[in-house]
Amino acid sequence: MEPLKGLCTIVTPDLSWEQFAEQHAAELNPSNAVHGSEKISGVFNTPRRWPNGIILRVHFLDGDPAVHKRVEPIAHEWSQYANIKFQFGAGPEAEIRVAFNPNLGSWSYMGTDCSLPQLTGKPTMNLGWLRPETSETEYRRVVLHEFGHALGLIHEHLSPDAKIPWDEEKVIAYYRRTNGWKEEYIRSNVLKLPEADEYTAFDTRSIMLYPVPKELTKGGYEIPWQNSELSETDKEFIAKIYPFPA
Repeated sequence: MEPLKGLCTIVTPDLSWEQFAEQHAAELNPSNAVHGSEKISGVFNTPRRWPNGIILRVHFLDGDPAVHKRVEPIAHEWSQYANIKFQFGAGPEAEIRVAFNPNLGSWSYMGTDCSLPQLTGKPTMNLGWLRPETSETEYRRVVLHEFGHALGLIHEHLSPDAKIPWDEEKVIAYYRRTNGWKEEYIRSNVLKLPEADEYTAFDTRSIMLYPVPKELTKGGYEIPWQNSELSETDKEFIAKIYPFPA
């Protein structure tokens, strides 16, 4: 099986920062200290929610200005449905700092982790394979997905409702071979279901969904890589997480 180009990695703080990251999230938004029981569509890292109505500053650390110009309007689409705005060109003190290292693929920290002081001056997101000539479909797939993580969304395939029949041995062997990931990291990014996140119906159209190749499942189960737009569930869900004033 050939490596799947375009897979994203959620980057989490160093384990030694975890308690600090939880405190930081609760200081920014007190509701992060409370795990609600209401189930709403989507999969969301509840303890990393930004304050509703915040303006998140975005800074490009490097990369081609032609790429920057294509990224910005796509990221703004989240603000049509969420009561959060992105301010680009904000300088290195920005909460979201985007790098374009071609050797590091596509990844992002989640939600309030982006503003951890331990990460000051460092990238909180990488859009490594975008080029001026990259197709618009690929731009939309990557940018909407990664900025979804920056808002606190995790991968849709981690929804307990997904019930994907993974062949765990094959999954671990595949990601170890293609990404060099350790088993613990593979489990947390691909296999481990969230314990306290909000979710309901599994959305196969979500922009946050990984493809699921049949080579890594039992019984030929497969989800093709097909999503490059926000689904209706994505829109409804992010509006519940970051609601506009009534």
